[in-house]
Amino acid sequence: MSMRWLLRASRWARNPPSEKRVKLVLGVVALCLLLVALERFFGWPDWLTLEGTPRGRIAR
Repeated sequence: MSMRWLLRASRWARNPPSEKRVKLVLGVVALCLLLVALERFFGWPDWLTLEGTPRGRIAR
């Protein structure tokens, strides 16, 4: 662990994030996990899949 990380950790320990920010971060993580679970359960929709193009060509 470098000295920079230790300094950052000590600053975080002296001034922890507010309860509001912790709730925000946990909410974003929960939303991401929900999206991953929905994608795994229902699958990826065909209308979001890109059509394959030959290698080296630009689709117009």
